[in-house]
Amino acid sequence: MKFLAFDTATEWCSAALWVDGDCVWRDAHAGQKHSDLLVPMLMDLLAESGLTLHQLDGIVYGMGPGSFTGLRIACGVAQGLALGANLPVLGISTLETLAEEAGEDQVLTCLDARMNEVYAALYQREATAWRCLAGPLVCPPGAVPMPQGEGFIGAGSGFATYPDIAQDRLRRMDAGCIPHARAMARLAAPRLMRGEGLAAENAEPLYIRDKVALKICER
Repeated sequence: MKFLAFDTATEWCSAALWVDGDCVWRDAHAGQKHSDLLVPMLMDLLAESGLTLHQLDGIVYGMGPGSFTGLRIACGVAQGLALGANLPVLGISTLETLAEEAGEDQVLTCLDARMNEVYAALYQREATAWRCLAGPLVCPPGAVPMPQGEGFIGAGSGFATYPDIAQDRLRRMDAGCIPHARAMARLAAPRLMRGEGLAAENAEPLYIRDKVALKICER
């Protein structure tokens, strides 16, 4: 199983190449330069491995939630690469990827969504997969789903912006944790093996929020 995976849903841009269980990756704090950085990252990974797009088994992208522009970039690049090489695509939740990257079995994921809101979901690892206990949703910080029981950690940029979220319910917080492509690749490998990839034209972002700006009266 060989595939590229990448995420541009946050201010970070990350890319990974999975080859039969081995994974190499790149990442950069992109700011607003994802469109400039992503494709060169992917081409570098392929060149260093001696592979071409046509030798891959799929293209995996971070489907969201996250930055609207970032999600469109990821989806568009996935479609373009997959169409050109006749490959299936697979979208992976950025919040589930965040849980995987956190390295614990019970995770409250929380990304800053701007506009005084966060993207949030509760995850619990069961065997080799994640079960979503609540969410994903976009909500004010005070409406984040609360972990039940002990052992949960918090992961994601939402905790940097709103450090009081579920503070008394969490064992620790990792506000610097990002939905990294290497974690996305681990999630994607068994799904691609099961044939869950879609035709490139069916790739879609997962926005959750359907509103991108406040009206003047709301400001």
